[in-house]
Amino acid sequence: MKSVKVFIEQRQIMIYLLSLLFAAVTGLVLPNMTSLFEPVISIVLSLLMFFMFSQIPFFKQKNKLISLKFLVALVFSNFIMIPIFVFCLIYIFHISNPGILIGLYLVLLAPCIDYVIVFTALGKGNAQYMLMSTPLLLLFQIVLLPCYLTIFLKNINTPTIDIHLFIHTFIIYILIPLALAMILQLFSRKNSIANKCLHITNWFPELTMALVLFTIVSSQIHKITANLSILYTIVPIYIIYLLIAPFIGYLSGKVFSLETTTIRTLAFSTGTRNALVVLPITFALPDNISHIVTIVIVTQTLVELIGEIFYIKIIPRLIH
Repeated sequence: MKSVKVFIEQRQIMIYLLSLLFAAVTGLVLPNMTSLFEPVISIVLSLLMFFMFSQIPFFKQKNKLISLKFLVALVFSNFIMIPIFVFCLIYIFHISNPGILIGLYLVLLAPCIDYVIVFTALGKGNAQYMLMSTPLLLLFQIVLLPCYLTIFLKNINTPTIDIHLFIHTFIIYILIPLALAMILQLFSRKNSIANKCLHITNWFPELTMALVLFTIVSSQIHKITANLSILYTIVPIYIIYLLIAPFIGYLSGKVFSLETTTIRTLAFSTGTRNALVVLPITFALPDNISHIVTIVIVTQTLVELIGEIFYIKIIPRLIH
């Protein structure tokens, strides 16, 4: 069974791409049927959040202490250098559409906390460090993302976000799954049944993510095809981000005098974003821009997955 799990992890890029392809075909060929998928999105997204949070070691003690220099470099690159880079990148492209702006900032300012661990391992980085740093990354992005959005969007005429709806969305899709995952981990330390349940959750992140991608794309593909101009705007931004972001991680690693494997880890962290974790925030946005933000975020996932195929081959060769 363990070999099956390893196979799923190592082939997850292909699984996600096939899921996206199947979703696009289904949405285009059976447009009436896909309306059934839209109500399911919130359910599978909540499940995905729970399964992903369950894999984050909130309480597990490690024999090997994580490097403090690595953590400082990780925070410096992801929450200081990357926001500056993203702001400059979006400014250069003169983006004025509020929906596109919100989507770009949401997805590019949040570092990945899930599949980046496997990609780091495949790219000969320090997957253990990446795993151990996920609670810190999650905490920083929960605290700082609202601050970044306030700063970067303060001069933009963006629609008013219903704060009550935003809080409700945050509680339902982030806080409750996070709390349940932490409770399960806490009980698993002394309860064998809880421990078995925690181990069972290991099987679901990749498969649930594929299901989330399928339900979102199949139900939204008609909106994407009706707004192709959005893709022409955002795809070049994502490609440039994929090309430059790993070098920010690389330079941060050099500044803090980290060893090669750890620098690769920084490169993967800065290059990989947290699209599906920020996706629930779109439910708190006004209807006139929420579908645009959804398109922007889902498109980033597609571009990024293709980019990861190159990352795991190129990063070990460039950083050696």
